[in-house]
Amino acid sequence: MKVLIVSKILVVAAYRRKLDEIAAQADIDQLVVVTAPAWQESGGRRLAFEDIANETRGYDLRVEPILFNGSYHLFVWPRLARVMREVKPDLVHIDEEPYNLATAHGTWLARRSGTRSLFFTWQNLLRRYPPPFSLFERYAFKNSAYAIAGSKEALHVLHKKGYCGPGAVIPQFGVDPNLFSPGTPPSNARAPVIGFIARLVEEKGIFVLLDAVASLNGDWRLHVIGTGPLERKARKKAADLGIGDRITWERGVPSTQVPERLRTFSLLVQPSLTRRHWKEQFGRAVMEAMACGVPVIGSTSAEIPTVIGDAGLVVPEGEPLALRQAIERLLIDADLRRDLAKRGRARVLGCFTHRRIAEQTVTAYRASLSTDIV
Repeated sequence: MKVLIVSKILVVAAYRRKLDEIAAQADIDQLVVVTAPAWQESGGRRLAFEDIANETRGYDLRVEPILFNGSYHLFVWPRLARVMREVKPDLVHIDEEPYNLATAHGTWLARRSGTRSLFFTWQNLLRRYPPPFSLFERYAFKNSAYAIAGSKEALHVLHKKGYCGPGAVIPQFGVDPNLFSPGTPPSNARAPVIGFIARLVEEKGIFVLLDAVASLNGDWRLHVIGTGPLERKARKKAADLGIGDRITWERGVPSTQVPERLRTFSLLVQPSLTRRHWKEQFGRAVMEAMACGVPVIGSTSAEIPTVIGDAGLVVPEGEPLALRQAIERLLIDADLRRDLAKRGRARVLGCFTHRRIAEQTVTAYRASLSTDIV
């Protein structure tokens, strides 16, 4: 099987490790991957291609330009037709939402050349789009051989919106358990570190976390990794609460350095908030912390409890008191921290490694090639 994957998010080096696992699967004769030199996110953050020295690859990586970079719905790969003519894939995996122009364009190119294609979706809220996005979506639904959804809710939304083809629930990326692995437990001689890794936007719960730790007794520190439009407001709130000197603020961290940071945490908190136009699609920081043997606390927002399972603490979203009590419980109970650290690592090894995701993805590829398309 010759597969072409098209994905802008593969500028992130840690995500590309899944590709080696896909390429190593017995059914894969050749894997060609297209990504971008950079992706411009909303809010001004630019994700440049992470070029890792001595990165070994079992696949062919093509870094191709994007037109309308930063326009999530309207960007397109202008050289994709040329790549497809060169590669002549059996299947094109378009790693984008079905309502985007890039997906409609890639699906059209695949159909024009007689090639099967599939798309990926994280969308876990039922939204109806106006033209032309509804037309892009309808075209992808009708002409795709398969759909991969990042969660059960996302697959349910696809069906509610009219997708009638086959599909499966497979997270977009897992983790490399060798890169994301436990280190030496933090020393009891220093203050415990509460970790938070997310965009500094209201729905990620940074203000809930600040309210929770403001009344937290004992010696502790908070390490915030991330930036966003509410960074200045969050820093001011911390100062107003009198806890500014207990917080370390860190902006950009390369994906391959995240495990190093995680190993310094005593626990990680992801207090995401469901909003009218957003709810947590997965909770990647939670998964990565669990892989590193870091105990986790997450809110009840969408997929977070599913990712955590019985390997962490789950608290009602938007309730600082409940969050503070969960943090206190973990800081006080060393046995519970050790137990959750072991459970978290075991859960990731069983469900969320790149190899496990790759196996499920290649199963979807096989199903795609055996699907009838009208």
